[in-house]
Amino acid sequence: MQNYTDLIATITPAHGEKRDVFDPATGELISQAPVQGVPDLEAAVTRATSAQISWAALSDEKRRNYLHRAADAVEESAEALAELLSREQGKPLNGPNARFEVGACAVWLRSAADTELPVEVLVDDGESYAEMHYRPIGVVGAIAPWNWPMMIAIWQIAPSLRMGNTVITKPAETTTLSGLALASVLNQVLPEGVLSVVAGPGRTVGEAMVTHPAIGKIMFTGSTPVGKKIIAASANNVTRLTLELGGNDAGIVLPDVNPKEIAEGLFWGAFINTGQTCAAMKRLYVHDSVYDEVVAELTAFAKNVPMGRGLEEQNVLGPLQNRAQYEIVDRLVESARASGARVVLGGDPNREAVGNFYPATLVTDIDPHNDLVVEEQFGPALPIIRYTDLDEVIGLANELEVGLGASVWSANRERAREIAARIHSGTVWINAHGTLNPMVPFGGVKHSGYGREFGVEGLKAVSEPQVISM
Repeated sequence: MQNYTDLIATITPAHGEKRDVFDPATGELISQAPVQGVPDLEAAVTRATSAQISWAALSDEKRRNYLHRAADAVEESAEALAELLSREQGKPLNGPNARFEVGACAVWLRSAADTELPVEVLVDDGESYAEMHYRPIGVVGAIAPWNWPMMIAIWQIAPSLRMGNTVITKPAETTTLSGLALASVLNQVLPEGVLSVVAGPGRTVGEAMVTHPAIGKIMFTGSTPVGKKIIAASANNVTRLTLELGGNDAGIVLPDVNPKEIAEGLFWGAFINTGQTCAAMKRLYVHDSVYDEVVAELTAFAKNVPMGRGLEEQNVLGPLQNRAQYEIVDRLVESARASGARVVLGGDPNREAVGNFYPATLVTDIDPHNDLVVEEQFGPALPIIRYTDLDEVIGLANELEVGLGASVWSANRERAREIAARIHSGTVWINAHGTLNPMVPFGGVKHSGYGREFGVEGLKAVSEPQVISM
């Protein structure tokens, strides 16, 4: 089992351009990360293209076995990976955070290995016969984000490898070490060249990856503006795309709820990973008849959730990963306060303190078109909007250009399902928010992207369908 020091040693560059990496909780130097460029990408493409032929030639059973061995390797190095993730990303070890994320890597590897994708018989009527196969695309370029840098990378890597593709992954510039460490552990068991990492800036390496004619598929999780640039840049090569883009998820609380019973679920739906999650609840609409009680119960729960440095075992909320995101959250909360909205919890960070800590913040009595509501804050600040008319609030939930996730909270599940069917988003949860299952397809509608990940649909998304007709 690797410890943290050994793991860092395997990914610290000895030569070439490098940059310092600092802990977002303390500001202390963690290590150095390589800064690679287009020549490194070209070398990775050469390796991946060569390795793909033999990797695809393996039986499905053998590729599945490799994924299980990769999951074993992740579990053997789980604590070292979690410590590095906590130090670089900022998320605490405990709660739905670093240890959870590393554990999810193993779960999704095994799920990708175990999901069945048999040949589909389309027609067999005695006169004609047709069947559908799913073939590898070739080389997949996987661009991972900084909020869940290991888990989302696995969402991209695992199904791609299962289907016979090789993968070149580019970690986010602010969580490079996490991406390198994960790949280092996986490559303990994977054949050479099957998985490569190129740790370079998006404006050079990322752009070259998206436009490279030898890369047949791009998987990207990140912002909608960057996703639009990827769509445009990939057009000449007709590159296949899976894009999981920005979300500004709505939660709708009906008047029949028990506020005390739903408070914890509402909190974690919004504040998982300190709010830095695409499918976190970003705006909460509560019926007037239960508004004050829901706010009171949510505030009572939130004020007792410990925030601090991730390596301290008691904490379950951490800092924002980078200062730029901290400033976005701070700007939106202050703008809401200036507009007359009421900050009932948080909202007063120590802006001079070391670390990117922004307190868990609840903002009430806010206009439904305030910037904090209509912009994705991606941090620990939740606007709570009062409503009386159900049709009107469904319209408010649907009026934004994004549609990744949403939730309905009600004691009447059938009523909640009726409302869920009217919400324009890729997933609608009932009495929960943001819970994912490796067998349940996930992705967005509208400007939240296209394509689906997980389960059978996720395997199909990283393969080329081929019909054989006789």
